[in-house]
Amino acid sequence: MKTYTARPSDISKKWIVVDADGVVLGRLASIVANRLRGKHKTTFTPHMDCGDNVIVINAAKVHLTGRKLENRRFYWHTGHPGGVKERTMGEILGGRFPERAVVKAVERMVPRGPLGRQQMSNLKVYAGADHPHAAQNPEPLDVAAMNPKNKRIA
Repeated sequence: MKTYTARPSDISKKWIVVDADGVVLGRLASIVANRLRGKHKTTFTPHMDCGDNVIVINAAKVHLTGRKLENRRFYWHTGHPGGVKERTMGEILGGRFPERAVVKAVERMVPRGPLGRQQMSNLKVYAGADHPHAAQNPEPLDVAAMNPKNKRIA
């Protein structure tokens, strides 16, 4: 039996829209990462970009379990003496670019390297409910209905 390897002419990409309102961030990120890589397809080939284009809307309304909004901290250094800065996940989601929380969560689940960067370019994340990709006729993917643990209320 031969191993199947997809060629660029065999790859078909669909557009998928995911509503992140009330969905747990880590569960959303793992599902989106699998869709971006194409692991949900029977024609998955590890060295090819055979995943779908994914649009995530309402990224500002994503939910975190436990006390991660207050306790999860992200650090960076400005390069100046004493320049260690920190920000909590609550400050990120309530700040100017709340969609970055979803982007970084998915980015950390996609392989690093040229192929991972190419697959990440197929991800579009928007803080609100509007997106400019209506012409692509994206199919809705209800992540909240996949598993009762995926959606948390309050």
